[in-house]
Amino acid sequence: MTFGRLAAVERPLALDRLALPALLILAALLRLPSLSTRGTWDGDQGHDMLVLRSLVRDGTVPLLGPPTSIGDVHHGAWYYYLLSPAAALTGGDSPLAVVAVIALAGIAAVGVVWWLGRSVGGPIAGVVAALAMATSAAAVDESTFIWNPNLIALSSAIALAGAWKAWSGADRRWWLVAAVGTAITMQCHILGVALLPVVAVPFVLDARRRRLGPIWIGVVAIVVIAYLPLVINELTTGFSEANAAAAYIASDRSGADVALPIRFGIVTLRVLSWPLTGLITDGFVAGSVATVAVIGIVIWRWRAMDSDERFVVRWFGLGLLWSVAFLTVAAPSLAAVVRGLPNDHYHAFADPMVFVLVGLGAAALLRDVRVPAGPVAALAVGVVLLAWNLTHLPPAVHPDGGFPAGDSAAHRVDDALSSQGVERTQPTRIRSLPDFKSTEALVYPLARLGRAYTADLPKGQQALGSAATPDLGGGVVIMCDQLFRDAIGTDCGGPAEDAAATSTDARLILVDRFEAAPGRWMSVYASTHD
Repeated sequence: MTFGRLAAVERPLALDRLALPALLILAALLRLPSLSTRGTWDGDQGHDMLVLRSLVRDGTVPLLGPPTSIGDVHHGAWYYYLLSPAAALTGGDSPLAVVAVIALAGIAAVGVVWWLGRSVGGPIAGVVAALAMATSAAAVDESTFIWNPNLIALSSAIALAGAWKAWSGADRRWWLVAAVGTAITMQCHILGVALLPVVAVPFVLDARRRRLGPIWIGVVAIVVIAYLPLVINELTTGFSEANAAAAYIASDRSGADVALPIRFGIVTLRVLSWPLTGLITDGFVAGSVATVAVIGIVIWRWRAMDSDERFVVRWFGLGLLWSVAFLTVAAPSLAAVVRGLPNDHYHAFADPMVFVLVGLGAAALLRDVRVPAGPVAALAVGVVLLAWNLTHLPPAVHPDGGFPAGDSAAHRVDDALSSQGVERTQPTRIRSLPDFKSTEALVYPLARLGRAYTADLPKGQQALGSAATPDLGGGVVIMCDQLFRDAIGTDCGGPAEDAAATSTDARLILVDRFEAAPGRWMSVYASTHD
């Protein structure tokens, strides 16, 4: 038995008995309250709920996941399949049911990270890693709104834990667990493919030292099943995704004009600091310190006495280096931060690696540094990290009001149209300014009310609704987002919407105009035959 294993066995068992329940309760207390209002509500959330509603009500099975920000490429469809049971409970009419599953996944991820840290570095490492994740403002935020990357914290933690369990001598079938976690990660975000080599390398190394036999077949089968919906889509649409990916690669990509070394540095900061201190623009100094600390832990523990810890530190350290290098090339837009939009989802798969490294570093300070400065430093860093995150938690009500505000806006739009004699069966046209932003933040709550609609969608997607070219007797609703003022060319709240309304062939009169959320305007027009 190695020194690290012996030390872990000799620690008081009470810590193990109490740690996991306490950590899960803490994670739940930070994620579940005010869950209906804490998360943002915008086009992405409306889109996902519309797809889930169509799946559970009409049996329309999606073959593609949510649209990405890179051309017309999509994430994986299994994101919807995983959330469909929650949507089915309410017929697709409750975003709260869906986000509750995402919150529970975030809580479960804390437990997996605890187990992984503990199995490598002992009870202290597990507690610190899980405590950092349970209280992480970034991790809490990822658990409180509907978005495809928000399941990755759990799936990637499962992938890493399964790989470690198999590598460390347990039943080789744990590689199947690792494969499932990796496949889900790649399905939930297209750039989750970066996790594949991180898990595949120890898998291949393990295959060289012992016979894995049919495990290979199982791993391949899991990957095939994960991508079967995409294969069906490609065969039935003339390879739409492959063509879209090729077009994106051939285009001028945002952020690609930033010099590669600078981009590498920015991505390093974002990947290593995000789970510990949040967005770098909200705390650059804190993020820089966190980045240096993670790098320092890897360098310090690279030659750890315990073979298990040494392997994991090198594995995760190289895994993070690979992730940064991959994202520097594959996601050049990470060189810039767009305020007002969700950020840093590209590398959510790396978060569990960062948390475990922090746990290992803290445990080493307490265990290996034989002077009082070690424990004091560990305690001081822990207190500062906790204080930073607990004072940067997302508020009880999101600035845009969350889904309740979106639902309220839909009711007001519906009332305005009804006041003009527009029946709910008459399709209302929903437009967006800018035209590349989805209209689905409004379309979904209108669909719940039973109002017919035809909505413009970005990126060449098929229009929503039953009427491909409606007459405008059902009215027009123009959504305008001031965040994109430069792309629109003028201000929302009147000028932009009126210019768009006068460009139609029909004569429209303004019925209502209001700010549904800060910077997001709704303008309701009815047609006139005068």
